[in-house]
Amino acid sequence: MVGINGYEFILLALIAVVILGPERLPEYASQLARLVREVRRMASGAREQLREEVGPEIDEVDWRKLDPRQYDPRRIIKEALLDDVHDAVKPVSGRPSAAPGTSAPAQSPGAPGPSPAPAAAPGTAGRPPAVKPLERLGAGQPAPFDIEAT
Repeated sequence: MVGINGYEFILLALIAVVILGPERLPEYASQLARLVREVRRMASGAREQLREEVGPEIDEVDWRKLDPRQYDPRRIIKEALLDDVHDAVKPVSGRPSAAPGTSAPAQSPGAPGPSPAPAAAPGTAGRPPAVKPLERLGAGQPAPFDIEAT
């Protein structure tokens, strides 16, 4: 906890006896005991106050996972990359997904019927595009100017 082993504790006690003397040592020992009790009481009070303010969710947090000694940048990057891969491969709910490597039947160039529409991003069918496509300005046409942007 503090990093003091048994031999170091005995050495510190002997130094305290020599420096303080046998007549003042009990008084300082009782003051130290009161200080330790007060610090423990304050810590438990802070813990209870935090539990009251945050709610019962604080008990569900895995504090060992948040320990900075568990920090391994290689593992974090690996997990982040794997999450991105799993999100990219995950099928969109509500739409039937074709097996990987298969595609819709292609029309022959001379076949009658409607021409195929450009493929939309998954889950965006029927919605307008989020960004307006770029348009080329004609000769002599002024560039658009946004008064609020300047």
